[in-house]
Amino acid sequence: MTVTYADGGDLLEALVRARIGHDGDALASLFAPDAEVAPDPFAPPLVGDNALRAYLLAAAAAERLYDLAIERHWVSGDTVLAAWHASWTRRSDEAHVRQAGFLAAEVDRDGRIRRLRLWTVTRERLAG
Repeated sequence: MTVTYADGGDLLEALVRARIGHDGDALASLFAPDAEVAPDPFAPPLVGDNALRAYLLAAAAAERLYDLAIERHWVSGDTVLAAWHASWTRRSDEAHVRQAGFLAAEVDRDGRIRRLRLWTVTRERLAG
């Protein structure tokens, strides 16, 4: 499937809404059933709906005031590429966390993500 620029933007908007809202059903609906998600390029990827939901549940428990924004995106064939940034307050110690990153989402014929790779740089500022 060739993804249009507009389709890529719509997919990223839906991804942002699901992630900010900690909405496991909405997030899972964006991914193929056996999709691979690599939040860390040096760790094994998450595979399947249950792994995605567990990841989002852990994030919801650890974060408060989560914000995510796509800065710019590109599309090439069946892949959506995007630069993004996020910020939140970590519940355990009230540290303010900021991330900047890049993502590559390969899209299946049905328009759902089959492989997502994220690269991030993180900065933390302790509370107080």
